[in-house]
Amino acid sequence: MLFKGHILEKIAEGTISLAFRRWRRAQIKPGSRLHTPIGLIEIKSLEIIIDTDITESEVALAGFSTRTELLKELDSFSYEGDIYRIEVTRIGDDPREELRERDILTEAEWSDLLARLGRLDRASSSGPWTSKFLKLICEHPGVRSTELAAEIDWETEKLKLNVRKLKNLGLTISLGTGYRISPRGKALLDRM
Repeated sequence: MLFKGHILEKIAEGTISLAFRRWRRAQIKPGSRLHTPIGLIEIKSLEIIIDTDITESEVALAGFSTRTELLKELDSFSYEGDIYRIEVTRIGDDPREELRERDILTEAEWSDLLARLGRLDRASSSGPWTSKFLKLICEHPGVRSTELAAEIDWETEKLKLNVRKLKNLGLTISLGTGYRISPRGKALLDRM
């Protein structure tokens, strides 16, 4: 579930606490946590409604001036599916930000991290990829994912998915364009 930048800012401020989406089936569930540029957002509740159920106060809590404006935004994505009212709240900083800065680890933490990378490599139908990706990103910071994928003859979406796995371990940082190695990722590369 994606949010526009100005909506995220308002969620962080606490002035937006609702979102509306039109889906054929729910893309999230209550209790889901989303990693966003403003930190972790939690889905507090989710329910199917009809457009006439949307109150004026809910329109405002979703960041819109009028129901018409809100419905126009919904329709710009799809006319098909149910409308979902989603209660959202920012619950804190993204824990990956602190993790990526931790570059001094105990031997047990290093062993755990290497074991996790090993599991990712073994689970891949394309063979070991984690160290290749870390080196690629280290050598090409800020390069678009399409260019990185072409460099190693991978599909762009598959590359992006795998980079997110490295990000979840605190090893990479997403930039406006491309990625870079985190201090933790750099320490890992130095250790390897």
